[in-house]
Amino acid sequence: MASTFKTAKFKFFGILPLVLLFFISLNGSSIISVKFFSVNIHYILVYFWVLRQPQSLGYGFIFLSGIISDVVLGFPIGINALSLLFVAGVAAYVRVVTVRITLVNDWISFIPALLFANFVYFTSLYFSNYSVEYIYLLKNFIFTFIFYPILWVLFSLILNLTKS
Repeated sequence: MASTFKTAKFKFFGILPLVLLFFISLNGSSIISVKFFSVNIHYILVYFWVLRQPQSLGYGFIFLSGIISDVVLGFPIGINALSLLFVAGVAAYVRVVTVRITLVNDWISFIPALLFANFVYFTSLYFSNYSVEYIYLLKNFIFTFIFYPILWVLFSLILNLTKS
């Protein structure tokens, strides 16, 4: 009985990143926006889990999550999906070249992922004739970068629950 509960707990925490990914996509709240700041949790979630445990989030699921996000938010199909795939690509590259896992290494290497993703997001919206708010994108970039360590600690706890 105890081993069945333990395996069920491991399986639940193993699929939790996937559940969170699709919950964020279907809810349309990939960006937590308060009056003064906004944080893109979608980017942080994809970056951390592709970096630390890539078998829990496949690229197909990430792409599908981005397509669902586009449909829910009313953007042209593929903008969020392409941005999320760029974040996942940078995370995969960093996973290959990283020797030691530390918060500082992950946090600093998150900057290029955010830059590429925001560049793809901006250019896709610009060429789709959508109005782009530059200050909003800048604030989103800064506060997503600032909130990464908080969610890194939370996701690390979840990752330790799946491995123990």
